[in-house]
Amino acid sequence: MSSFQFQGKEVYYITEGTGKPIVILNGIMMSTKSWAPFVSSLTDQNQLIRVDFFDQGLSEKLPNVTYTQMIQVELLKGLIDHLKLEMISIVGISYGGEVAVQFAIHYPNLVDRLLLFNTTAYTSPWLKEIGRGWIEAGKTRNGQAYYQTTIPVIYSPHYFESRLDWMKKREQVLIPIFSNPDFLDAMERLTMSAESYDVRDQLSKITAKTLIISAEEDFLTPMENQIYLFNHIKGSELVKIPKVGHASMYERPLLFTSLVLGFVNVKETEYQI
Repeated sequence: MSSFQFQGKEVYYITEGTGKPIVILNGIMMSTKSWAPFVSSLTDQNQLIRVDFFDQGLSEKLPNVTYTQMIQVELLKGLIDHLKLEMISIVGISYGGEVAVQFAIHYPNLVDRLLLFNTTAYTSPWLKEIGRGWIEAGKTRNGQAYYQTTIPVIYSPHYFESRLDWMKKREQVLIPIFSNPDFLDAMERLTMSAESYDVRDQLSKITAKTLIISAEEDFLTPMENQIYLFNHIKGSELVKIPKVGHASMYERPLLFTSLVLGFVNVKETEYQI
């Protein structure tokens, strides 16, 4: 277990492997533990750095604090300084992708490659209302209600229906967590921190080589959101995955790992014909 102090608060992180560093940034409900199935592949030739944002996992919680995602951006900068890294590649998923975009805007010289899975350039009215629905479900303190409000929609119908037994087991694991008031309060703060997110007028500041990954059946951040990023981040690449939902890395783990390792580690980015 590793941690460092940022703004007087404890931040938990894990670093494994050696080689070109990859920092992976959690989706809103995720933690460093969420990436355990991918660690072996991602550390074979690279240094993998996992971190819990404030109000996630084992990092410190911020009760009675109102904040924006910029606190998570600065937390990441603090981690890079703590580890004395000169340049990193960032893999961001959903909420983590939003933090990654803002980091690449504010600290372009620190980002080599940027991979954005199921990410958007702003919190749309659609996404804001979904988040408010999560908050209201959390206020009931009913773990079953929170599960049914938040989890099924992050998977594609194809995956959900083909993995019903697994989904039921997952439900039993998550309901006790979703019944914990501390977890639900942290989720409310995290959800609220994304409401003001809007970098549509700043995307031109991103200089990192960028790969944007979109999922055909993503009902939280639909494909139009990733197409917008592609159209406004200079020189970016776009991959569309069919029959996959918002939790694309879990539905297509082989493809997820291949995209990350391939894009981060390729040396030649332009070819002379």
